[in-house]
Amino acid sequence: MVQVLANDGIAASGAALLEENGYNVHSVKVAPEQLSDYINSNDIQVLLVRSATQVTKTLLEQCPKLKLVGRGGVGLDNIDLTAAAARGVKVFNTPAASSQSVAELVFAHIFSGVRYLYDANRNMPLEGDQKFKQLKKAYAAGTELKGKTLGVIGFGRIGQAVAKIALGLGMEVIFHDRQTTKVDLEFEFFNGITQMFQIESNTMEDVLQQSDFITLHLPAQKEYVIGNNEIKKMKEGAGLINTSRGGIVDEKALLDALDKNYISFAGLDVFESEPQPEIRVLMHPKISLTPHTGASTLESQNRIGVELAEQIIAFYQENPA
Repeated sequence: MVQVLANDGIAASGAALLEENGYNVHSVKVAPEQLSDYINSNDIQVLLVRSATQVTKTLLEQCPKLKLVGRGGVGLDNIDLTAAAARGVKVFNTPAASSQSVAELVFAHIFSGVRYLYDANRNMPLEGDQKFKQLKKAYAAGTELKGKTLGVIGFGRIGQAVAKIALGLGMEVIFHDRQTTKVDLEFEFFNGITQMFQIESNTMEDVLQQSDFITLHLPAQKEYVIGNNEIKKMKEGAGLINTSRGGIVDEKALLDALDKNYISFAGLDVFESEPQPEIRVLMHPKISLTPHTGASTLESQNRIGVELAEQIIAFYQENPA
């Protein structure tokens, strides 16, 4: 029986599918310093992770029985892909399963920003009973999204899911992607009707200069994508959303722009020093915050679990244990 360790958890639907097909699933959280011992002593062949567990070269070298490493989600930056390839360990992920969940969180942050919900929800419990009229006045300058321009940097599955929501709200969408020049978006409505919508790419500079809101959908980068120079090119009063990876936005530059009212608000689901974000970021009154929960919906977790299970089953059908 193939032993599977879901070290960062797996949805019950995924675990059930594996068990129905004869796999033994270990849904436990093993500490990094104990992980190799656990894998070896339990004859684990398949390791499933999210973003928390680091699959390092050392771990792979210490666990010769590993055949598969599955990442629930999009990014693979917590897995040493070179070391895995060298040892013949197949690595796979679930790039499509969480797109809608992340896209909807982007708009949760945008709606929070344009209507000051991030700040109102902090101040209403403290002062709502005594300063109701003052708070009403303070938050009375909200803006609508219809007719505004959303700039999407990185136009893969998640970026395209974001664009569909924006278009549905009556926004203009522009995007920049190094590998994509034109995209045909297919809208699927509740009643089965579909509609195609074509969008062509723009330069990075055009996206920065023309967008009322900018949202980032990129893998981990070696350098900042949004730093001082990029912020200076943005529209004054624009909003910035990052639900992709910490480290692609220069948080010091962002804080400075917020303090100077050059950027109106930011929405952050990921952070440079995650899992210990800087206190200045956490306390800033113009930042809407979530703790890296972009893919964390019940629907997304079920899709991820099932997709992980299906890929494992398919692998062993082609490569019997």
